[in-house]
Amino acid sequence: MTLSHTSPDVVVIGGGLAGLTSAWRAAQRGASVVLLERGELAGQASRAAAGMLAPAAEADLGERSLLALGLRAADAWPAFARELGDVGYLRCGTLMVARDADEAAALDRELGFRAQLGVPLTRLRPSEARRLEPALAPTLRLALEAPDDHVADPRLLAPALAEAARRAGAVLRTGAEVAAVRRGEVDLAGGETIRAGDVVVAAGAWAGELAGARVRPLKGQILRLRDPDGPGLLERVVRWQGGYLVPRGSGRYVLGATMEDKGFDTTVTAGGVWELLRDASELVPGVLELELEETFAGLRPTTPDNTPLIGRSERTGLVFATGHHRNGVLLASITGDLVADALDGAAPEHALAPDRFAVREVVA
Repeated sequence: MTLSHTSPDVVVIGGGLAGLTSAWRAAQRGASVVLLERGELAGQASRAAAGMLAPAAEADLGERSLLALGLRAADAWPAFARELGDVGYLRCGTLMVARDADEAAALDRELGFRAQLGVPLTRLRPSEARRLEPALAPTLRLALEAPDDHVADPRLLAPALAEAARRAGAVLRTGAEVAAVRRGEVDLAGGETIRAGDVVVAAGAWAGELAGARVRPLKGQILRLRDPDGPGLLERVVRWQGGYLVPRGSGRYVLGATMEDKGFDTTVTAGGVWELLRDASELVPGVLELELEETFAGLRPTTPDNTPLIGRSERTGLVFATGHHRNGVLLASITGDLVADALDGAAPEHALAPDRFAVREVVA
């Protein structure tokens, strides 16, 4: 074992959006911070994310805690974006659409659930939806408009966060693979051990294997498309049961995403690509005229209740920032603050408490 001469106040494991925001906010509060990332910064789930800031459209029926958390994060996003500069933040709104009677009935149930919590949604007839977005298919059955759901570009957000963290004094180390973690210590694969006052586990889908968190990987394949004629196909995000099409405001679009429980497999399959294009073209036929620029598969870190683990585990002494499922970009606006609060001694919010699930015996 080689003992590092660096003994920071905080070591953050993981260089995705959760890790970067945690490092940034902790450093802003005066902590010495070292972030460890085994690959490139934001190279996994953060790279695959579409960037929807969509609390109204994202939370499933009955997920009250997650919806409340998402609404809080959405409220924080304008100020968060102003702090960071150009992160592709667009106030575009979302249309939640139905292809058939069953999906229309499901949308009506979603409308009722959100109305109970005061979430602004408007029920639109197909003709009204097509006036807003003429590219929608005439076979559309129903739509809900969520005007306060917006988007950001994770591929702009990640480098902006990295730069902000560095300016605040955080040290960001890539190519630093963590082999083991204990309270106050991190062992690297190369034999180095780093001692720290606190350890933040922001390792995404790998937080379970590394630190025993109740997080599993959920694969999502995603396509990046480009309109050679420039922007104009869609102005708003269009979501349907099982997918979404997100405009970037530059003639580029993100189409996603599959939901596959296949462990750590990140292969892109012909079936996944076909499924995404088939479903999208039923609602936005013009998607088939777009150029295919990139295919990618990421691993969403998912908890049993789809709500993240953020805060200190009393059982292990570690601080967690993982399990963001499909909401990593949305929750980036508040994750770092919640982690910094935990490092300052605040108890985790009940809905986010890492110990609300049993922790596997991984941490020594």
